[in-house]
Amino acid sequence: MAARKPKVVVTRKLPDPVEARLSELFEAVLNLDDHAFSQDELMAAVADADVLVPTITDRIDTRVLEAAGPNLKLVANFGAGIDNIDVPAANARGVTVTNTPGVLTEDTADMTIALIMASARRLVEGANLVQAGAFAGWAPTWMMGKRLKGAKLGIIGMGRIGQAVARRARAFGLEVHYHNRKPVGPRIEEELSATYWDSLDQMLARVDIVSLHCPHTPATYHLLSARRLHLLQKHAIIVNTARGEVIDEAAMANMLADGALGGAGLDVFEHEPAINPKLLKLPNVVLLPHMSSATVEGRIEMGEKVMINIKTFLDGHRPPDRVIPSML
Repeated sequence: MAARKPKVVVTRKLPDPVEARLSELFEAVLNLDDHAFSQDELMAAVADADVLVPTITDRIDTRVLEAAGPNLKLVANFGAGIDNIDVPAANARGVTVTNTPGVLTEDTADMTIALIMASARRLVEGANLVQAGAFAGWAPTWMMGKRLKGAKLGIIGMGRIGQAVARRARAFGLEVHYHNRKPVGPRIEEELSATYWDSLDQMLARVDIVSLHCPHTPATYHLLSARRLHLLQKHAIIVNTARGEVIDEAAMANMLADGALGGAGLDVFEHEPAINPKLLKLPNVVLLPHMSSATVEGRIEMGEKVMINIKTFLDGHRPPDRVIPSML
């Protein structure tokens, strides 16, 4: 008799090649209509699964973990962020957690630069005017934006994505500054021509553009608080492709509406999918639907990482992308 295939429950629809391979390797339970699982559905899924493959839209909290059956031993997150999972609680129950780091670095860095350019040069505002039939011809002082060359970019979080953004920023002539828990190595700092600021407050007061690349943790919640936002220069632009919760969104929206900030390029929001209504009405804000990592290649590579983590774990080895609570 053939051995039973491990039951792997996938909470959202994944790219077809990924789902096809999951179905070959495991007893894959797929989400064909791509609806977001409710907490009750998550609890039902973990009750008899060997492996759960959730995404950022799934809250794997203590309540869900307490509903887990004896077979659940792995939560293989489809995503690099793990703020949707209570990792210590999972580990306490003997459940390993993995994620998919590194795969989306270049895609997210590309989108970050796109948002910097779109915000500084008013690309979306200009495109909307053309589509609305409001373009009456060129004029010397119409639709003027800000030049990137020579502007100071302040990067918050100099991990893989922050460094990839810095490399791209140099090609546009931006002056790179950064704040991190500790400086990067001298070789990387020299390669990026980057200036380290131990004090986030001091860096914010001196840069023209702020780009966020830190995870959402209790320590980074509202890292850009109302107080810190008021340290920024009036013309400053904020770009966020990390997590919405790291910015006090209400305070930022008020400042943008009052002209106390130059603009913003946002791919993530504090209460997404809900967006502060003020942001929706502002011409100096570029808003995207959490799509920085949304490339065909990136999503397939994420799926491949998920499968490697599952297969390695089920073969009795430590998965390559295991999340350790001390890392959080």
